[in-house]
Amino acid sequence: MTKPTQSRGGGGGGGGALGRRGFVALLAAAVIALALLCLFYGAAFAPTLRSRRLPLQRRFEAVPADLALSSLPVCDARYSELIPCLDRGLHNQLRLRLNLSLMQHYERHCPPAHRRLNCLIPPPAGYRVPIRWPRSRDEVWKANIPHTHLASEKSDQRWMVVNGDKINFPGGGTHFHTGADKYIVHLAQMLNFPNGKLNNGGNIRNVLDVGCGVASFGAYLLPLDIIAMSLAPNDVHENQIQFALERGIPSTLGVLGTRRLPYPSHSFELAHCSRCRIDWLQRDGILLLEVDRVLRPGGYFVYSSPEAYAMDPINRNIWRKMSDLAQRMCWQIASKEDQTVIWIKPLTNECYMKREPGTLPNMCDRDDDPDAAWNVPMKACVTPYSERVHKVKGSNLLPWPQRLTAPPPRLEELGISSNNFSDDNEIWHFRVIQYWKLMKSEIQKDSFRNVMDMNANLGGFAASLRKKDVWVMNVVPSTESGKLKIIYDRGLLGTIHNWCESFSTYPRTYDLVHAWLLFSEIEKQGCSVEDLLIEMDRIMRPQGYAIIRDKVAVINHIKKLLPAVRWDDWSSDVKPKKDALWSGDERVLIVRKKLWNQTL
Repeated sequence: MTKPTQSRGGGGGGGGALGRRGFVALLAAAVIALALLCLFYGAAFAPTLRSRRLPLQRRFEAVPADLALSSLPVCDARYSELIPCLDRGLHNQLRLRLNLSLMQHYERHCPPAHRRLNCLIPPPAGYRVPIRWPRSRDEVWKANIPHTHLASEKSDQRWMVVNGDKINFPGGGTHFHTGADKYIVHLAQMLNFPNGKLNNGGNIRNVLDVGCGVASFGAYLLPLDIIAMSLAPNDVHENQIQFALERGIPSTLGVLGTRRLPYPSHSFELAHCSRCRIDWLQRDGILLLEVDRVLRPGGYFVYSSPEAYAMDPINRNIWRKMSDLAQRMCWQIASKEDQTVIWIKPLTNECYMKREPGTLPNMCDRDDDPDAAWNVPMKACVTPYSERVHKVKGSNLLPWPQRLTAPPPRLEELGISSNNFSDDNEIWHFRVIQYWKLMKSEIQKDSFRNVMDMNANLGGFAASLRKKDVWVMNVVPSTESGKLKIIYDRGLLGTIHNWCESFSTYPRTYDLVHAWLLFSEIEKQGCSVEDLLIEMDRIMRPQGYAIIRDKVAVINHIKKLLPAVRWDDWSSDVKPKKDALWSGDERVLIVRKKLWNQTL
């Protein structure tokens, strides 16, 4: 890379006698100025108004130096936890007809362009830089998430405890009051895994935890080299995922409703539901069939709930119906003990082919794409395996960590060669080394925990961070959704997203975001660079970093907007060395977001 340029941020009129005409002119000018000021700042107080747009140029031509803006309006404090596409207040204002029984009110419904807020989301009063990992697993600052209702509501289940200016997490849950660690050991013993470890020698790596609470199950899987996508809606326990992310645990907002989860087929070795309060029998078992879609061949479904053990007539009836549904799906009980049952999914199509004609649920049509998962309706059908999976009897993945760098079998479905995959790994390994060199003088070993790669490609950026104590949300654009299955086959986590919309997370949840050629791509789609910058600001924690690698004209344009989004605390701008992924005209801009409050 060429020598970088770095910068740090820093923290009249006359008088005289006025004639009548001059006074009138001055008064008119003042009224007009006041009106413009109100219009500009209106978005900070009214989510229904669109504030003044920045004068962005569509094609990133050379921009006059005087275009740089010093500030953007700040939203009202009531929006400090705003998630634009999960804003039920906006749903009511737009009078959306949502079926509450199908959980549609917890699904994504993004505001139209004229209803978006064009202002910076403020932190809550008293916000502090988050406690660093691994301490954050067990304690966070109360001021950062000033909600204590879960502590009292779940006090008997040891979800969380308020302790002065902190909130502590003892590791309990609705089903595992004595601790998630002991519960995890019990699950491994139920399956007779070696040494009582649920990772089964690296063969269980990716887990889906639905209805995860504050994600203590996922937190205690991490020492076993198991990474869980902890999933829950923004429901009556509305801040559970916010707490999970503040703790530094992989998690995301989502719901089993009417649309497929944003994950490809065969992504997880194990799915977990512990008192997750989901009606698995509704709509011909469609929700359980969605879990089946994302489970790998031979994957496990762990179900800890009263239906599995209670002897009253209602729970017995539910258990009989659920057992019958699982049997028709070709699931078998791997173990049932105490209050937990574990089903296992078949390795091949053999059981499916032996089902009686007319058996429900039906098999999915052959032309159905099981990996299509962005705004795709769920289907009440069983997803059969491909001929390759049926023949090899499973996913044919290596154990973790070997699978991280080994070319996964599903590469051939994308037409990507093993050599190209290996080259991609090497390129990103070198790029990450260079990024960290640029930030070396500014960061500490524990500066980053929650990381997002906004345009993840094959997951090379995340794979290169393996030796750092971080986890990465690999985001694959909806236009390239097929690549996400490669990321999961590597033992990483991710999701599909369209960056013309807001992401499903709380404000201030990521320490580092990486955007590779993303701005150029959304510009091609006709979407707003301004909106993406404001969304990145919403996602980033104060004193968090953004690495933006894009075309020179894009970088120059973004640099003019850094003061407006308050990303001018520190920056580095370099020309990177050319490599096989080089677009022909790139620069790397690394910036740090300021820690500010509404008085600044």
